[in-house]
Amino acid sequence: MSRQIFITQSDKDRLLELIYKAKYEDLKDNLGLQELEAEINRAVVTSVDQLPANVITMNTKVILLIEDAEEEFTLVYPNEADILQNKISVLSPIGTAILGYSEGSVIEWKVPDGIVLIEVKKVLFQPEALGLYHL
Repeated sequence: MSRQIFITQSDKDRLLELIYKAKYEDLKDNLGLQELEAEINRAVVTSVDQLPANVITMNTKVILLIEDAEEEFTLVYPNEADILQNKISVLSPIGTAILGYSEGSVIEWKVPDGIVLIEVKKVLFQPEALGLYHL
C-alpha cells in the first residue's frame, strides 16, 4: 500500500498542463510522464493553508537519503532544472518519486538502474509554509 501524498491545486493544475503539453510535443519520456500523472491523480488535493509544512511541493528544498548518500535537492519544473545547483526536475525519476511526500517518508522507486530507496530526511524550505504561493 502506498502512503498518502499531498499536492496543492495550483501545483496539480500546472503539472497536469506540463504533462499534457509534453505528451503532445515529445513522447520520448512517456513512461516518466505516466508515472508523474499517476502520482498526481492519487494525491490528496489540499489548500495551501491546510498543507503541512513538511510536505514536498514544487520549489521545495529537501535533504534526501538515496541509498547511502545524503544530498540536498530543490524540486523544480523542467525548465528550471540544473544538476550543478542540485535543482531536479519533477519529470526526473527522483523528482516524480518525492513529490507530495513528507519528512520521514521512505519511498521505493523505479529508476533506470533498478529500484532505489529514498528517505526524506528533512524539508529545509517549502514555499507555501512561508506564504510564497506564486512559486
